[in-house]
Amino acid sequence: MKIFAFARMLWALSLVALFTISCSDNDGDGTTPEPAANVKLQSTTLGQVLADQNGRTLYFFSKDLTGASTCTGNCLQAWPAFTVTDLNLADGLDSTVFSTITRPDGAKQVTYKGWPLYYYKDDVAAGDVKGENVGGVWFVAKTNYSVMLANGQLVGNDGKSYKADQTEGTAETQFFVDGMGRTLYAFANDKNKKNNYTKEDFSNDGVWPIYISEINDLPSVMDKSLFSVIDVFGKKQLTYKGWPLYYFGPDAKVRGATKGVSVPRPGVWPIVQINSPSAPN
Repeated sequence: MKIFAFARMLWALSLVALFTISCSDNDGDGTTPEPAANVKLQSTTLGQVLADQNGRTLYFFSKDLTGASTCTGNCLQAWPAFTVTDLNLADGLDSTVFSTITRPDGAKQVTYKGWPLYYYKDDVAAGDVKGENVGGVWFVAKTNYSVMLANGQLVGNDGKSYKADQTEGTAETQFFVDGMGRTLYAFANDKNKKNNYTKEDFSNDGVWPIYISEINDLPSVMDKSLFSVIDVFGKKQLTYKGWPLYYFGPDAKVRGATKGVSVPRPGVWPIVQINSPSAPN
């Protein structure tokens, strides 16, 4: 009888434990489960890229320099916009650099550092990156680009339009920007890996701030060996083909602003391009 009573007691205790676990699993504390992340980092042959919850790669369009989506109409058939109702980020992603824009149809397209995000129609499996460098204007979305490529019309501080060769005219030019879309310039009087502009006390850095960056991610079309970092009075300035890289202060952190191309006259502070000549020795 004692054995039977003991077994009944164990059975009762087991029921209590199961009931407790069941209540816990059913959110007895009133909380709801966290929604699954719909943006995460995905490993690919090009390194870590932004992807949706299924690991499908997301892309930047270099013509979206101002932050507005310029992929419309037939373009969206090949490059569907990445739209979500509620944005949920995986651990490790910085929510402060994500946002959304409203497309003409009312859909909320996700942006990263101001770049609208897209899929590519030929990517079918997690980690596919078939859209990289398509047309020279589509690039996988990465979180740590030192330099990105942007396409747009150059407009100087004088309000005039300029072409890539710094002459007046209307034309689309591809040029270097940082990861946030701010234009990068070279100084015609600099030499190979030698900054001849910045003063030791940085008193003129407000007009042409040096671009401080390590050599991190780059679009695959760029040759990483052409970049280096130089020391400028204790600060690390990124260079390309020997040219130290700068911002123009009056661009005022505006995505795609190119006012510096006309200051003090065209050719003194040119924008930087993949095919820019090497800095002289």
